[in-house]
Amino acid sequence: MKKLILCGFFIFSTLLATGQDKSKVSQDLSLDSIVVASTRAGKNTPTAHTTVSRGQITAEASNHSLPMMLSLQPSVVTTVEGGLGLGYSKLSVRGTDASRINVTVNGIAMNDAESQEVFWVNMPSIQNFLNSVQLQRGVGTTANGPASFGASINMQTIPAAMNAYGRAEFSFGSYSTYLTSIAAGTGVSKSGFSFDVSYSRGTTDGYIRNAKADLNSLFASAGWRNASNSLKLNYIYGEQHTGITWEGISLEDYYSNRRYNPAGEYLDEAGNIHYYDNETDNYAQHHLQAIYTHQFSPHLTWNTTLNFTKGDGYYENYKASDTFEEYGLAPQIIDGVTYDESDFIVREAMDNAYYAALTSVTYRTSSFNVVAGASYSFYDGDHIGKMLWSKYDQNIPDDYRWYLNNGKKEDVSAYARAEWSISSCLTLFADMQYRYIEYKLKGPDDDFVLLDNNRYYSFFNPKGGISFNLSPRSRFYASVAVSHREPSRSDIKESIKSGAADRLKSERLTDYEIGYNYSAPKLTLMANLYFMEYKNQLVATGRLSDVGYVIKENIPDSYRRGIELAAAWSPLKWLKVDANLTLSKNELKNFTNYVDTYDNDTDWNPVEQTAVFYRKSKLTLSPEVISMAMISVRPVESAGFSLSCKYVGEQYMDNSSSDIARVPGYYTASFNSYKDFTLKNDSRIRVSFSVDNLFNNRYYSYGWIYYARFANGAPDYVEQGVYPQATINFVAKVAYSF
Repeated sequence: MKKLILCGFFIFSTLLATGQDKSKVSQDLSLDSIVVASTRAGKNTPTAHTTVSRGQITAEASNHSLPMMLSLQPSVVTTVEGGLGLGYSKLSVRGTDASRINVTVNGIAMNDAESQEVFWVNMPSIQNFLNSVQLQRGVGTTANGPASFGASINMQTIPAAMNAYGRAEFSFGSYSTYLTSIAAGTGVSKSGFSFDVSYSRGTTDGYIRNAKADLNSLFASAGWRNASNSLKLNYIYGEQHTGITWEGISLEDYYSNRRYNPAGEYLDEAGNIHYYDNETDNYAQHHLQAIYTHQFSPHLTWNTTLNFTKGDGYYENYKASDTFEEYGLAPQIIDGVTYDESDFIVREAMDNAYYAALTSVTYRTSSFNVVAGASYSFYDGDHIGKMLWSKYDQNIPDDYRWYLNNGKKEDVSAYARAEWSISSCLTLFADMQYRYIEYKLKGPDDDFVLLDNNRYYSFFNPKGGISFNLSPRSRFYASVAVSHREPSRSDIKESIKSGAADRLKSERLTDYEIGYNYSAPKLTLMANLYFMEYKNQLVATGRLSDVGYVIKENIPDSYRRGIELAAAWSPLKWLKVDANLTLSKNELKNFTNYVDTYDNDTDWNPVEQTAVFYRKSKLTLSPEVISMAMISVRPVESAGFSLSCKYVGEQYMDNSSSDIARVPGYYTASFNSYKDFTLKNDSRIRVSFSVDNLFNNRYYSYGWIYYARFANGAPDYVEQGVYPQATINFVAKVAYSF
């Protein structure tokens, strides 16, 4: 990593001395906008979406991950495992979790092919080299990669600047948080060449114990352009080293010591508590992208992107009092004493490669816009379990490996999308996608169950809609869209182990959207009704197989239905007020929850599970009320501040809707301010200051729960893990740019 830092500073220093080319390259730069438009919703596309510009991105606090940056958008809920802006962050939209949100960078899927999740910590400070982000709520337009099963996030990296530039930012904040970012670019030369580079590093001790983080990212882009061609080579590097924070804490610990984290805790021979220092999660990703665009005419453009992603990493745990049998080992005999149990240090690792290619053709006129494209991806990933140390070790081989399994996944899709403006008032929209997936698992899991299994899926996802301009300022739209989602690796693993693999089905979503937009110089309004109707949604019911494995089941009917409202009002040039509100119902129909049951609370001998039937039950971690309000003041051109407040209503840790599983509603407020200074050489300095959780609210944002019943009538056993969020905290930043 030191070499990367030195390289970044060398490039930055070199570019400070680079002569600036003031020539305009507007025709060349327009190719980037044509390409990104082919994968995004436009102003007349009948979907609910918002686009965050480069200016809005750079205005955010330095310690915010991209999910935190999107937290004020309609229907969005974000949280952080460690309680602070850096580290593992999560994002949901309309209650839809990360494994159901399609995320792309320049059209390439960033979701892990197997889990279908996006781990934002693996892309630290990605916002530093993004030009814009579009968030589509609902199914939205066709995207490459995993299903858009509730939302999609489309990101575009920065295009080459017309002129040479440089930027350096230095931030510090609460809990020993430090961030450094440098960036520079040559501008576009007369011959069309350009080079841009950006490097960032962030470190923090975190809010809860062991929430430390050391995050590095690098973006480098070399490009060439002329009037009708563009070739860009991008390298994106992300490296994260974080403390493990995923366990959560009990409510008892939350109220007595909310910064406690049990990760790595163990007892010595005398019963004293110790913590393993290297209880960490570590991962690195390398993304290589080649993007070529050719404009045949002002109306016809062809784009092709090739991508290779290499990822590898591991998490390391101290395991106290596990049996040797769990690791495929015989009891160890030391000095004549036989030990069936021991303390262990283990690493569970991943090593994977992802190849992707996509191509599209765009034809655009003033009244007609059509895009047709195809994509192919191949994923090859190993999952490895290694033992590094055992307290009792007679003859365990060095670097002992107790499991290795592999997943291979191919994803092929083709799509065509068209928007036809029949008149100045009426636009018709149609979008069709065919997607085919092959997924093959091979090898034993960590419990030695063979995962050998081949799965094949074939989906057709049609979409259609209408947009009607009631006036130059107001627009009405309606759409219906279908999306299918294949089961994830964990879903398939559980079904294999429980003997229910043949019963596992793919999920289907039909999304109905009806909306209205009004836009005037001082006032914009948005209202959107959505009806997301699910068939065979995969849900954890608590049911166990005969041998004790969890069975995840397809629930025939479930839904997310709601209304989204948003407004922005600028009564004065220096004053703006923004607000949004989502009210929803997110429910399962005819749901049966299975509760582990034991004969008594002393011996805990298992008996048949207790089945509890619900005619309607609330979907996990899906708040029915989400709202935001923000006031922004800019008294002079060079200074401004804003105050925002976010409210998230109550939600539930599981699908039982029981009071013990309830996460109370919470609100949090943030303050952001900046002041710009222009220097004699036309360079600029910006000083900014941000405060999160301004009113020092103490809350937890989500959690997990397990409970059991006893046949003898004893009170239920309840175990919970909740995730405390940081109290009031700040970050200050100084940025220099030219």
